[in-house]
Amino acid sequence: MKALIGLLLLVFGHDVSSVIHSRRLFDTASSGLSTFPEFVTVEMVDEVQVEYYDSNTQRLIPKQDWVDQANRDKDPDYLERETERRKGHQQVFKASMGILKRRFNQTGGVHVYQKMFGCEWDDEDGTTEGYNQYGYDGEDFISLDLKTLTWVAPVHQALTTKHKWEGLRGWNQELKNYYAKECVDWLKKYLAYGKSALQRTERPRVSLLQRSPSSPVVCHATGFFPNRVVVFWRRDGQELHEQVDPGEVLPNHDGTFQVSVDLDLTAVPQEDWRRYECVVQLKGIEDISTPLDPAHIRTNREGSHILAFILTGVAVLAVVVAAVVGIFLYQKRNDSDKRHKPVGSDTSSENTEGQKLAPEAQPLTTGQS
Repeated sequence: MKALIGLLLLVFGHDVSSVIHSRRLFDTASSGLSTFPEFVTVEMVDEVQVEYYDSNTQRLIPKQDWVDQANRDKDPDYLERETERRKGHQQVFKASMGILKRRFNQTGGVHVYQKMFGCEWDDEDGTTEGYNQYGYDGEDFISLDLKTLTWVAPVHQALTTKHKWEGLRGWNQELKNYYAKECVDWLKKYLAYGKSALQRTERPRVSLLQRSPSSPVVCHATGFFPNRVVVFWRRDGQELHEQVDPGEVLPNHDGTFQVSVDLDLTAVPQEDWRRYECVVQLKGIEDISTPLDPAHIRTNREGSHILAFILTGVAVLAVVVAAVVGIFLYQKRNDSDKRHKPVGSDTSSENTEGQKLAPEAQPLTTGQS
């Protein structure tokens, strides 16, 4: 993942001016995880969690007041209606999990079946993208190409579903229309209702951290919003691509974000450290440059455990976020190519055949095992 992030920076450069807004929903079914609900739904707008449902509570819970207001303004019974819909999806995913286990000749163990779908809108040029994808046990299962309305099955266990779904031409067209128009309209509506929260800018706090003299120096930026930040190291004014290990942007408990980028100085004499600096770029603020001054590096050697606390917190938070958003074993590498290869769905239970649901909530269409 870190290598992928570094590659993307090389390919696309540091562009924090263009803002691509997103609405993404994650449906996750699991088996063999006693401490996690069998079914979880999470909705995100610009990486901010706005709704949550799980099979334990069986209640759709709004996480942002402005999203709750937007939904109720359109439909006063939104929560009640959508809660019932989620209950239906829960049963569909449970049945689909059983079908998948049979197709893969599985009995026990931990298994995760996930759908990720949504849309994006570029607020500068107005372009939009849609995606609808499913994965099973960390791998792509089947994908819908919204341009050709064909299904891509990377594993042979998905061929039955591929053939069945390619015959559902009306539904495929409905999905395409939904992601091109209705999903984007909802995204824009949420952005309008949540403007003060989603379109604010909060300046990051930047620290230099190091566990031990032989450890990499970490440039840690936290407390920033939005999450579209670029953090990189420079030497003598030139950006470094080697010696650098970029991390993922992770959410904080207060709705802001954090990220860390490591710099390996194993072969660099300390007298040369001042040639290095960490640069943080965030739209709406001037670049923040932090010189690599040994006197300003926080370390465990000073008797302070702040570094261990921060880095442990990042690791723990990464696990929590992965569970809440439903990423689990499903590789986030899919996000990098979702513009070019939207993905579709899996199998479903017979009692949902022909069920008429909005495309954003469409369960897996029936597929026999």
